[in-house]
Amino acid sequence: MYLLTGYEPFGDHDTNPSATLAETFDGRRVAGHEIVGEVLPVIFAEAADEMAALLEEYDPDAVVMSGLAGGRNGVCLERVAVNVDDAVTVPDNADADPEDEPIDPDGPDARFSTLPVADCVKALVAEDIPARLSNTAGTHLCNHLTYTTLGALETRDSDAPTGFVHLPYTPPMAAEKAAENNAHRGGAVPPSLSIEHQRRAVETVFETL
Repeated sequence: MYLLTGYEPFGDHDTNPSATLAETFDGRRVAGHEIVGEVLPVIFAEAADEMAALLEEYDPDAVVMSGLAGGRNGVCLERVAVNVDDAVTVPDNADADPEDEPIDPDGPDARFSTLPVADCVKALVAEDIPARLSNTAGTHLCNHLTYTTLGALETRDSDAPTGFVHLPYTPPMAAEKAAENNAHRGGAVPPSLSIEHQRRAVETVFETL
């Protein structure tokens, strides 16, 4: 069984493509594996605990976490998660706003994804999906969840490939941002990728595993 997680909407976003994809894949089979899709809260104090419960319940053969990174110009496979929480300018959905706080004061400075990230990017590009390997998952909840999940799997002596996939805006989300940015007066339009391309991207990552 493969586990796919996404997030609920957060900040000024009314939707989150990662939640849509988690719900879409839930109960499906890809490359001979059943997919369990779960939507996690955008709350520092809860997300890692919910993930720990999912790991205990399902003992997955692979874990693919996903989340929105508005402004990125393609699908990003994250190489590393760092031991820092900093919400920067976007508090979580419980209004928590950590600043330069260690996730685990006794933990390593960073943990590396155990997904075959380079192979996944090659497979995505071969499918005509814009993608790249990313060396930073930021310092918000996506990074927090990656760091804590990799740590939890180490504790469980699990060799399940695990990592994080960042997704760009969908076209409707980009259009909304364009309106906010006064695109009719020359304001910026952020990059986007259709939900179908994003769906195929997640599927390709699973197939690559």
